[in-house]
Amino acid sequence: MSNVAPAAPLAPPKKVNLRRPDVMEAVSAQVVAHYRSELVERIRAGGGVLAHGGLTIKLAKEFGFCYGVERAIDLAYAARRVFPEPTRIFLLGEIIHNPEVNDQIRNLGIVSIPPKPTDEELAQLNLTATDVVIIPAFGTEVATRRKLEAIGCQSVDTTCGDVMSVWKRVRQYSKDGVTSIIHGKAKHEETKATTSQATANGTGHYLVVFDLQETDYVCNYILNGGDKEEFLARFKGACSPGFDPDLHLNAVGVANQTTMLRGETEEVQRRFRTAMEKRFGLGAVADHFRVFDTICGATQDRQDALQKMLMEPMDLLIVVGGYNSSNTSHLAEMGEKVLPTYFIKNAAKMQSAQLIEHWNQHIAQEVSTPNWYPVAAQATVGITAGASCPNNLIEDTIRRLFDLRGVSVNEILDRN
Repeated sequence: MSNVAPAAPLAPPKKVNLRRPDVMEAVSAQVVAHYRSELVERIRAGGGVLAHGGLTIKLAKEFGFCYGVERAIDLAYAARRVFPEPTRIFLLGEIIHNPEVNDQIRNLGIVSIPPKPTDEELAQLNLTATDVVIIPAFGTEVATRRKLEAIGCQSVDTTCGDVMSVWKRVRQYSKDGVTSIIHGKAKHEETKATTSQATANGTGHYLVVFDLQETDYVCNYILNGGDKEEFLARFKGACSPGFDPDLHLNAVGVANQTTMLRGETEEVQRRFRTAMEKRFGLGAVADHFRVFDTICGATQDRQDALQKMLMEPMDLLIVVGGYNSSNTSHLAEMGEKVLPTYFIKNAAKMQSAQLIEHWNQHIAQEVSTPNWYPVAAQATVGITAGASCPNNLIEDTIRRLFDLRGVSVNEILDRN
């Protein structure tokens, strides 16, 4: 028998208050300097419209940074102040889905690492208890969180509260033996974090459905059965290990990636409920179907504001934000159904009145469109932005749109 005593478990890292008044005062000034726009605030105060030289710019009533994004950015900036260099600070992936914001975070000396680092990658980093790791706004997977806890490094968790509300619901589904049906994008970081919550206790199951077509496929299987191997092949990478559609679709609870379209999520819910009613009867549906509203309020506010603006006459819509931003992509999707819509990550994409580069999410690549700029004597352009887009990028967009008409925004403001 060995006389070597077992190693003592690592003590949890000491909790550090990043929100001290002195820290947050300095952080606020820094964040304002990087992302604020007096022009955007002035236009908002004036009813969201700026017109001159035949061009009218309309801003959606709600756009840009939400509370969860602002909180995540504040905490990242605060981490750098509370843990100054040479302390190493790492960020799992991106703090939010906006390239300009992530560039600013890197400029603070915060190093991005893979959102789901392998043991080998962690070993290469030589991550220790003296290091700091920031968890992004859309959270991280349970296994990654456990690895960080085992190392004992200081974690700065910026996970949005709305995302954690979904996690709570999914964990309850798992505890009750109910399979989580998650309306979302299976490869999105938030959805991956959510699905990991469903399997955290080792017994739960999940299935991710992206759209109504996939929803109908699953509902048809619930009602009529089908080819199990075909089912599993179709949802490879979008269902839990050991998922068996013949067993794990008997009781389901719907949740969602918080940035999906509310109307589509509600339709997903309705179709699953209808399928369960048809299979088990109305009186037994409560034993086989659960639902909880997990749509992000800020996401919905931006969708509602755009829907209202799309009822007004406009020549085109500009949507500003990161190309990998789910909530921004849905705004572009809404616009495309009504009028010419261009999804750009910054104003530089409006190269000239004859050429714009913009994201085509249907083929997942940037494309160029000629002669996009309205040449009519009187033209109206709408602008909206995702919840991860800072106001300074909106200002750049407004200025560029007027520049292309030979109009200086400063001259407009000086006259008003």
